[in-house]
Amino acid sequence: MLRIAVQSKGRLYEETMEMLAESDIKLSSSKRTLLVQSKNFPVEVLYLRDDDIPQTVASGVADVGVVGENEFMEKEEDAEIIKRLDFSKCRLSLAIPKAIDYPGLQWFQGKKIATSYPVILRRFMEKNGIQADIHVITGSVEIAPGIGLADAIFDIVSSGSTLVSNNLREVEIVMQSEALLIGNKNLSEEKKEILEELLFRLQAVKNAEDKKYVRMNVPNNKLKEVLDVLPGMKSPTVMPLADGDWSSVHTVLDEDRFWEIINGLKAAGAEGILVSSIEKMIP
Repeated sequence: MLRIAVQSKGRLYEETMEMLAESDIKLSSSKRTLLVQSKNFPVEVLYLRDDDIPQTVASGVADVGVVGENEFMEKEEDAEIIKRLDFSKCRLSLAIPKAIDYPGLQWFQGKKIATSYPVILRRFMEKNGIQADIHVITGSVEIAPGIGLADAIFDIVSSGSTLVSNNLREVEIVMQSEALLIGNKNLSEEKKEILEELLFRLQAVKNAEDKKYVRMNVPNNKLKEVLDVLPGMKSPTVMPLADGDWSSVHTVLDEDRFWEIINGLKAAGAEGILVSSIEKMIP
């Protein structure tokens, strides 16, 4: 049984649960408890505070965990990054009151900065030769300048709307962050096998993102023109239809070029184009 530590609430919790569900890992949703076992896969999920996950994985209480990169870097625990999960993206940034003119990083020399991430901030300041007074607080860091507690803040930024509502502006991006799958460095062979199967499922879901499965009918005398429009990485499937003058063409398209290619297919002679979402893709 592989134990996965997961944040107990918030956006990272929701996106992690969605990822596991898409990987066909069924968990009880009727009543969330501290530890829940999957009904159809040898994993159990341990729900924790996000800042407890790195230590829990490093100590072996959990085998793997899903955690924000910001928390992993802040805690400096001895666990390894297994996979970047490409969701729950944000950044850690320095922000100052809007009304203040910002000449550059040297502005922070001697200033008081409020943050919940002192380790990351201290490392950044030392790297840039800046002496600042780092004031550690939890909770609503963004209110600190407004109540005279600090000159600036260092905090998570997603959309930036919280900064705007507190009359702050982002002036320096210190690091980008996303969800990570981290792991204990001493997993047993049995647990490594379960983890490999989990990673296989996660990759199959990832492969299907932003992809469309497209089927179309094409006159045989237009087949070459249609095939020339399609991306050339892999050959599409071409099958004869009951009408010997027509063929059915099946292919996979990236969503970012979807309409451009579809218009080209229509112009080349394709008809009856059917588009389907893809749940999983296994190479």
